[in-house]
Amino acid sequence: MVFRLKALERYLRPRIVFCIDTFVSVMASAGVLLILFLFEKGLLPGARFSLLWLAVSAVSSALAFIITKVYRIVIRHSTLHDLAKVLGAVLLKEALLFVGAGAVGSTSGCSWGTVALCVLLDLFLTLGVLVIVRILMLMTYRYVVMRRNEDQKTRVLIYGDSDKSLGAAQRLRNSTHYKVLGFITPGLGKTGMLQGLPLYRFRTVHDLEELKKKLRAEGLLFAYMDDVHAEKDRLFEFARQASMKLFVAPSINEYSERGSFTQAIRKIHIEDLLGRSEIHISMDEIRRNFEGKTVLVTGAAGSIGSELCRQLAAIGVGKLVMFDNAETPLHNVRLEFEDHWPDLKFVPVIGDVRNPQRLDYVFRSHHPQVVFHAAAYKHVPLMEENPCEAVLANVAGSRNVADKCVEYDVEKMVMVSTDKAVNPTNIMGCTKRLAEIYVQALGLAIEHGKKPGKTTFVTTRFGNVLGSNGSVIPRFKEQIERGGPVTVTDPEIRRFFMTIPEACRLVMEAATMATGTQIFVFDMGKPIKIATLAERMITLAGFRVGKDIKIEYTGLRPGEKLYEEVLATKENTIPTDHDRIFVAKVRDYDYEEAAAEVDNLECLASSVDIPEMVKDMKRIVPEFISKHSVFEKYDRRPDADNKK
Repeated sequence: MVFRLKALERYLRPRIVFCIDTFVSVMASAGVLLILFLFEKGLLPGARFSLLWLAVSAVSSALAFIITKVYRIVIRHSTLHDLAKVLGAVLLKEALLFVGAGAVGSTSGCSWGTVALCVLLDLFLTLGVLVIVRILMLMTYRYVVMRRNEDQKTRVLIYGDSDKSLGAAQRLRNSTHYKVLGFITPGLGKTGMLQGLPLYRFRTVHDLEELKKKLRAEGLLFAYMDDVHAEKDRLFEFARQASMKLFVAPSINEYSERGSFTQAIRKIHIEDLLGRSEIHISMDEIRRNFEGKTVLVTGAAGSIGSELCRQLAAIGVGKLVMFDNAETPLHNVRLEFEDHWPDLKFVPVIGDVRNPQRLDYVFRSHHPQVVFHAAAYKHVPLMEENPCEAVLANVAGSRNVADKCVEYDVEKMVMVSTDKAVNPTNIMGCTKRLAEIYVQALGLAIEHGKKPGKTTFVTTRFGNVLGSNGSVIPRFKEQIERGGPVTVTDPEIRRFFMTIPEACRLVMEAATMATGTQIFVFDMGKPIKIATLAERMITLAGFRVGKDIKIEYTGLRPGEKLYEEVLATKENTIPTDHDRIFVAKVRDYDYEEAAAEVDNLECLASSVDIPEMVKDMKRIVPEFISKHSVFEKYDRRPDADNKK
C-alpha cells in the first residue's frame, strides 16, 4: 500500500499533471468535432480545418496552462478557489483558440460563426472534462490514502460491554490509529451488536485465537483499569498464547493531561498487572490541607520525594522547597518543574540531612509549615555493607530534621518509613525503625508537655514501590533488553508492591487525617512472587520464558528475607476512616532515652565502630534479628537462624 501511494504521488507531479491537462483539453476539442459530426453535419468543417483546429487547441491549451500554472495545484488539497483557477485557464485557452482558429478558418473556408460555435462548445466541454478528471484524481488519491491508513491502524477488540467500553469505542470511531473490530466478553451467551459493532464471547484461548485469525485482530483494549485487574491472570495468559497485544484506555487525568484520547491509549505495563484496584483518595481534602502553604521535601530528587513534589505542585502549594544532596537528579527535577509548573514558586536546595547547619539555613530562610522527610538510604545489601552511613543518614539525619521542625514551629512533619522497619532483619530496616522511635518519642514528649513545641509528627510505612530507582522492575527491564538472563534471588521470595503515585497520595492522606503522633501503615494487598514478576515482564516484552530469556536464581542477599511483614493486621493496627490506612500499635519510648541512644549511635557511626554500633542497635530494637548477614553473630538469641 505504501508503494501504491508513492507511485500515485509520482504520477501527480506538476509535469505529469500538465501533460494530462493538455491531453484532456485537446481531447475535449476533438469532442467538439465529434458532436458536430453527430448532430450538425452541415456545420462540420473540412478535414484541413479539423487538423488545424486540433493543432491550435494543443498550442492554446499548453500556453494557457503555462501562463496560469494550474498544473502546480496540489491535487489532494484542491479547493473551490483552485477550480476558479482552472476556469480562468480554460477561458484563456478559448480566447487563444478563437483567435487562432479564426485565422486558420478564413483560409479553410470556415466562417467566424462556425468558429465561435466550436469555441463555445469547447469551453463547456474542456471545463467539464478537466473538473471531472481532477475529481477522479482526488478521489483516487484519497481512496489510496484511506486504504493505507486502514492498513496502518491497530486492529483491536474492546473488552467488556459496559458504558465505559461503549464510550471507548465511540471515541475511537474516527481514530487514525486504532480500528475497533467489536467487543469481547468472557463466558457463554448470545452474541449481538453494540453501536453497530459485533459482540463476541470467549471461554478458552482457542476462542481468542479463532477471533484473531478471523478478524485479523492485533490486540485487546481495556476501557478501564479494574477490568485489567480482573483479567490479569486468565486473559493475560490467553493473549500471551495468542500473541496479541494488550492496551488500556486512559484515565480521566491522563486524558485531560494529554488532550487526546487516542494518544493517551498505551500498552499495558507490568505495573498494571501487579497492581490492585485503585485506592481512592480524597484529593479535595488534601488540597485544602496543603494549598498555599510552604512545604519542604527532603530527598526531593528521589523516586518518592520527586513524586511528592509533583503532587504538591498540582494541588497548589504556596512555596515548594526541594532539598537533596544529589546534584544531577535535583537539576533534572528543577528542569521538569520549570517546564510543567512555571508559575509555581519552588526552591531547589543542595544539602544533606546529616548537616544540621545546612538544615538550619533552609528552615531559617524559608520557614516551612509542613515537612515531608523522604531522604534516606534504602538499598538493603548496600547498607548491610555500609552500616555506619545508614545510621548517620537514616537515624541522625531524621533526628536533625525533626529537631529543626520543633525549633522553627513547623506545623507537621511527615516521615516516610518502610515495611522493613517491622521486625527488621537488616541494617537498613533497623535504622528506619530507630528513626521512627526518635520521631515518635519527640512527638509524644511535645503532646504530654514534657518538651516545648507545636509540631505534629506523622510516620508512614509502606512496602516496595513499583519502578522506583534501583528497584527490581528497572533492573529486569535492563536485563531483558540485554537478552537476559533475568536474575532473581530465590524462587519463593515475595514482596508487597504499590505504585509511586499511589504511595504518595496515601502519604498525603495520612498527613491530612493525623490527629497526633501516629505511625500510619497501608494495606498493601497481596504479596507478589518476584519470579512471577520476572516471568510476566519477559512475556510482556514479547519473549518466551526459559527459551528466549532465562531466569537465574542467585540466592538471598545479605539482610534479605523471603517474606516481608504484613503491615495491616487486626492484632497490630487500629482502623481509621480510610479502609486502606491503619494506625500501628507500637511501644512508646521515653524521649530523653531515645535522644541519648541516637546521640550514642551517631558517635559510634562517626568513629566507624561497627561492632559496638550494631550491638547497640540490636539492644535498642530487640526484634532486629539479622538474616544472611555477618551481623548474625551479634544476635542475642541462639535460634535466630530459624527466624524470618
